[in-house]
Parts: sequence; C-alpha cells; structure tokens
Amino acid sequence: MRQAMIKRFGATACAAAVSCVLAACAGNGAGLDANGQPLVPGGPGSGPLTADFGSIQAHVFTPICTICHAGADAPHGLRLDAADSYNLLVGVPSVEVPSLFRVKAGDPDSSYIVQKLEGHAAVGARMPLGGPYLSTDEIAVIRLWITNGALPSAMATPASFAVATVAPAVDEILIEPPAQIMIGFNHDLDVTRVDPESARIERTGPGIGSPVEIVAARAAVPAANPRALLLWPAAPLTEGHYRVVMRTAAPLTDIAGEALHSTDSAEVLITTFDVEAAR
Repeated sequence: MRQAMIKRFGATACAAAVSCVLAACAGNGAGLDANGQPLVPGGPGSGPLTADFGSIQAHVFTPICTICHAGADAPHGLRLDAADSYNLLVGVPSVEVPSLFRVKAGDPDSSYIVQKLEGHAAVGARMPLGGPYLSTDEIAVIRLWITNGALPSAMATPASFAVATVAPAVDEILIEPPAQIMIGFNHDLDVTRVDPESARIERTGPGIGSPVEIVAARAAVPAANPRALLLWPAAPLTEGHYRVVMRTAAPLTDIAGEALHSTDSAEVLITTFDVEAAR
C-alpha cells in the first residue's frame, strides 16, 4: 500500500505544490517519518499502513498533510506534525464546525477529519486540498483507528512530569489569531486539578514591565486525551504580543499526584507569540 501511495502522490507532486501555494499553506514534511526524519527502508513509514496512530502519522499526516498543516500558518491552527497532531485532533472541536470533534474516539462518522477526507463535510473543500485524495482503503484504516478508540501510539512514559509540546510554539509570529492554544504533557493530567486559573493568556506591551492584560479564555482537557490542556480565547486575539503562563500556587499534577513545576516563582512561562496583521 505504501508503494502505491508514493507512486500516486509522486505523480501529482507539482499540482499539489501549486494548490498549497494558492491556499497560502506552509511547511513541507514530504518524505519524512513521524519523527521528522527521511523515510528509509525499514523505517516507521516503510511498512504497510495500519490502524495505529504512529503508522497513520508516518504514512499520512507527516508526508502528506504537513505540506499545509504545519507551523504558524497551519489552517485553523491544526498542526499535523508528529509533535502536535494527536493533541490537536482527538477530542478537539473543529474550528469550522464546532459541534463536531476533529476526531471523536469510537465514532468515525461523527469525526470531522473523516468527513473532510471523504469530501462530504458541511464546510470547506475536501482534503488534502486540491488532491490527490486518500483512497477508500486508506480512509478505512483511519476509520478503524478511530473506531478502536483513537488511541495514541504506545510509548514508554518519561519519569518526570513535564510539558512536552505547545502550540503556538515559542516566539512564533502568527498572521491569523490562533483558534486554540494547546499545551501537551508527557503524563495524563489529574483533570480534577484543572480550573480556569490553571493557565492563562496574557497580552503584554513591547517592553519589560509593560502593562499586562489578561485575556478571557476557557480551559479544557479533552475526555479522550488527558495529556492535552486547551485554552480557547473568548474572542479572537488582536494584534500584539502574548504569553501563556501557568500558576505554581496550586499547580497541575499528573494522575499520580506529581506536580508539574518545582519553583519559587508564582508562575511559569509556557510560551510567547505574536499576532501580526497580514501585510
């Protein structure tokens, strides 16, 4: 199946590239595995596509979807690189149709990603934008992964509880305000410790000591993915400089009770980014 995918997508590489330029897409993960490394014989993307998230990442998301869905300009903030894709898919409401999850564990028909791949979503174009589209067999594998619970790939759990990924990434410049801010962890969160003050978005001035404006937002942990904390601004972020901080007075913990931070500071800086108007 992998050889067929390479042949099919290679034959239309120029057309796909043109489509992405016209759509103002950014990033190119073609030919890379789930860790961003070149595909090689025996590598994670060289075997058949299977209903495992790691296989789907290596065969579909990284080499195909990240042509557009990567980096600061990823459409609707949906980054499908290996570091961010799971946390921005499973249990996360779609920006285009907020009543639908991008991936609803156990229910492929109600998963917005399936509707987009099959071409019958209520909003927008079929994906990948401009084609070539995934085959029925390839979509069936993604459907099966969702039906089986949309589980992450099996991996060893790191010893220390920590932030593993964040989007927007540190010091990114965004032309469009982010639909959501994602903080991904390496352990499952104790969701009973999550409240509106667990993390906050702040708009700051250009210099040190500039006034800070707290941005109204809600915090949520997807039921199907307790390793992701999502912040949803109450209104689109305006042009300016932003930071995301987490408090330490009543810190988040993992399900074993381990605190995220050990520091004397009242808060910990997670990420900073800028929203700029399109020139």
